[in-house]
Amino acid sequence: MDDVWLVVPLYNEAEVIGDVVSAAVTTFPNIVCVDDGSRDESAGRAEAAGAVVVRHPVNLGQGAALQTGFEYALQDPSMRYVVTFDADGQHQVSDVEAMLGRIRQGDVDVVFGSRFLDDRNEAGALKRIVLRAAVAWTNLTTSTELTDAHNGLRALSRPVVERINITQNRMAHASEIVAQIGSMNLAGRTVRYAEEPVHILYTDYSKSKGQSLWNAVNILAELIWR
Repeated sequence: MDDVWLVVPLYNEAEVIGDVVSAAVTTFPNIVCVDDGSRDESAGRAEAAGAVVVRHPVNLGQGAALQTGFEYALQDPSMRYVVTFDADGQHQVSDVEAMLGRIRQGDVDVVFGSRFLDDRNEAGALKRIVLRAAVAWTNLTTSTELTDAHNGLRALSRPVVERINITQNRMAHASEIVAQIGSMNLAGRTVRYAEEPVHILYTDYSKSKGQSLWNAVNILAELIWR
């Protein structure tokens, strides 16, 4: 996995980030955590666990943190793939391995993780409805057809990472990434993408950090009024 970089936006996750990095670094030695102006010990604990840490002096939002992480990973000439990975412990290394196995087959440029391709995920019924509405809006306004546009787990090939330019720093960055991929041109062809089922761990901690129903509502509202 030396040709893979995990890009982890990091903001006030000192309670869990050490465990998250420790669990991932044995499989993925290249991890960059972009500390987005944290006020706790997140950066130090990520670094102690084995990650490279790049710091924003102030909080700029998850979209900006991802863009900084992409730019850092692109400095490695041996990087072939970037995986976006959350800092709160809800993503699993085994899902990343499956997504990379899919993208390495060579017939797709992007693999999106989807919570809605099997029944392993435990999001409540109302949250599912809101998220599906957000996906429907994203599919309507972009040249894509996805089942889950707002899951933070994605595997991207280097040519795609080179062309992404995230300007939406808050919630709407996920739809912006999808829109750019949908309209992107690679050597005279459109970007090829697939989805892979993933199991998101909705812990009490991750819910307290923004995985609530209101977060899903905010995503939908920001999409419509951005």
